[in-house]
Amino acid sequence: MIEYDPTEPKWRQIYAVVRRRIESGEYAPKSLVSEVKLEAEFGVTRTTIRKVTAQLREDGLIITRPSMGSFVTDQEVRSAE
Repeated sequence: MIEYDPTEPKWRQIYAVVRRRIESGEYAPKSLVSEVKLEAEFGVTRTTIRKVTAQLREDGLIITRPSMGSFVTDQEVRSAE
């Protein structure tokens, strides 16, 4: 778990961590971004994690496929846009 800054929403702080992981390659393209694992890792509710994944999706960092989950998009595709 991370130490949260009380002046900023938790979902934004988690978003920043996950975004860094995606951009650094720690989360490889096409890898699953599990809401359940993030919920456990950061000690927050699924609602908070869904705010994180919604922002990641809006930023083009992940794609969500119904009944399959959310996956990291290919950075080459993102940089070509």
